[in-house]
Amino acid sequence: MMGYADPNQVGSGLRQRLYSRAFIVGDVRNPKDRFVYLVLDTQSGDTAIRYGILEGIQELGPQYSTVYGQHNVAVTGTHSHSGPGAWLNYLLPQITSRGFDKQSYQAIVDGAVLSIRRAHDSLTLGHLSFGSIEVKDANINRSPFAYLANPAEERERYEHDVDKTLTMLRFQRVEDGLNLGVLTWFPVHGTSMLGNNTLISGDNKGVAASLFEKSIKNRVDVAQEFVAGFSQANVGDTSPNVLGAYCEDESGGECNFEDSTCSGRNEPCHGRGPFFREKDQGASSCYEIGRRQFIAAKELFDSFDERNIPISGSPVLSLHTFQDFSNFTFEHPNGSVVNTCPAALGYSFAAGTTDGPGAFDFKQNNTGSPNANPVWSVVKGFIHEPSEEQKTCHHGKPILLDVGEIKNPYLWTPNIADIQLFRVGQFFIIVSPGEATTMAGRRWKEALATSAQSLELTKGRDPIVVLGGPANSYTHYISTEEEYGIQRYEGASTLYGPHTLNAYINLTLRYLPYLAIHHPSAPIPVGPLPPNNANNSLSFIRGVFYDRAPFFKNFGDTVLETPLNVAPGSTVMATFVGANPRNDLRLEKSYAVIEQYVNGAWKVARDDSDWDLVFEWRRTNSVLGTSEVDISWHVPGLEDPGMSYRIKYFGAAKMAGSSEIVQFEGMSRLFIIA
Repeated sequence: MMGYADPNQVGSGLRQRLYSRAFIVGDVRNPKDRFVYLVLDTQSGDTAIRYGILEGIQELGPQYSTVYGQHNVAVTGTHSHSGPGAWLNYLLPQITSRGFDKQSYQAIVDGAVLSIRRAHDSLTLGHLSFGSIEVKDANINRSPFAYLANPAEERERYEHDVDKTLTMLRFQRVEDGLNLGVLTWFPVHGTSMLGNNTLISGDNKGVAASLFEKSIKNRVDVAQEFVAGFSQANVGDTSPNVLGAYCEDESGGECNFEDSTCSGRNEPCHGRGPFFREKDQGASSCYEIGRRQFIAAKELFDSFDERNIPISGSPVLSLHTFQDFSNFTFEHPNGSVVNTCPAALGYSFAAGTTDGPGAFDFKQNNTGSPNANPVWSVVKGFIHEPSEEQKTCHHGKPILLDVGEIKNPYLWTPNIADIQLFRVGQFFIIVSPGEATTMAGRRWKEALATSAQSLELTKGRDPIVVLGGPANSYTHYISTEEEYGIQRYEGASTLYGPHTLNAYINLTLRYLPYLAIHHPSAPIPVGPLPPNNANNSLSFIRGVFYDRAPFFKNFGDTVLETPLNVAPGSTVMATFVGANPRNDLRLEKSYAVIEQYVNGAWKVARDDSDWDLVFEWRRTNSVLGTSEVDISWHVPGLEDPGMSYRIKYFGAAKMAGSSEIVQFEGMSRLFIIA
């Protein structure tokens, strides 16, 4: 799985389907002036994924390829840490996923392209409006010690050490006034599901989006194809573990404020979500943090007509370029000339965070000579020993992995990053390839807003600026210079040295005039293209050899039946003779459904999109190729009493001795909610 960098976290089932949600904004008078903002239920955007999406758009034909391309397609991830891995472009994130898996990659690409096609095919005249609301209890700062390094006068301008504002863009159809969708931005890490979870889900933002879309399904003011996107913002130092970080050892107290250790050790320090006492791999806390985002978004949506700001003005513009950050020289805000560095990760990167601590005695807030496990000091030299020039460039960061200078077998992390901006009227979107911390995001947004006003881009209206990401690639973190100096996880993971944030801001402001109605005539440089490793990445992921049913059994037979009567609020489960779910990902379909008997016919009451329906697969004998599937449903307290239900399983088996895939179904007996 992708997020916690744990090779032992191997997916075993599905709690919630993952989605791509596409939002297209265009200018009626200039049809080619438009942009696509994708929200994927993935850890981030990615270079290989974006290349694949752009290739997929080309294959759709000129109706799509002439209007969507490099300049106007943004691929953002919700930053869920409970999705599949092995689809990223660079070697470092591939290592803990055993390489690159074309099946995972293709599923993401195909889903994204399909969502763009559907959004394009449903284009219509519409209105955009903007609103915001506070969400007080869905995020905290997981590195407050680093945040406090920012200037006091700057911190005093803000009530909180994380942004508590959820911003919303509403899409409304002109023809009948129906609402087509909402796109929101709110910063909270997708780490509600814990590192011991092996069930795929969209984490808390996946919960929020699902709850929102289902809550308005039958409203008369909402179009049938309504889509709710919950995008990330300046997420870098945020956490959904809102009760704080505590020591999971004999002390039981709060973790050390400076370096998040417990009695000098990093591993026992864990953040606590709202329901941390539940032994469910974080599922209850995840649902609650998602619900809190949904409740705020729904409150804003329901009162939108009284509190919205119309987005007006003709320009719908986008820009994109690539920048090599391995040695970008620019003028610092203080007037000095500075440069970025080839990518490198510090020792505190290996310490992890309170959302998922690392191992081997690494600690956060490590700015001097690291005293971690000495084996690592030797091993890092075998990988690549940073030069003195590289060490000087990254001053303040003791380098553990000199990833930007390792090119064997291919690049470990990106040195080339995307610079991308969107504009519609007075509304601007910064598309960030990395995880900007709270204060980094504030500075970036403020710099763009100030420059937009000075350039008179919005003609007297206040610019509205949001930041979305991680997008298009994954450049790890973007911290302020002051936070970088503290070298907690976020600073140690700021790839291009202490001037990373100011480099992004410099490039953003350099190209901002291209978002003016009368923009420069010279085209924006494409920049150096990053490599596409989709077809030459290493892979040590074994395919499915074969599936077999046990003797005297068939695929889909029940091994463990449901009870005849099930109480509301309890969990009902059936176990089936199964097969490896990788044989058929059942895209746009389900592995498991709950069917309800209504008026003489069976209808689907729950499917893979529902949080309370869980699909789990396990191999029971690797030699024989046998496996079982558990499908469990936590029955809501409001479910119809006296009604008949059954559990249905859809599977696909790979036959021994051939590559044939055979579809099959399984069915539980009837049970009654009583």
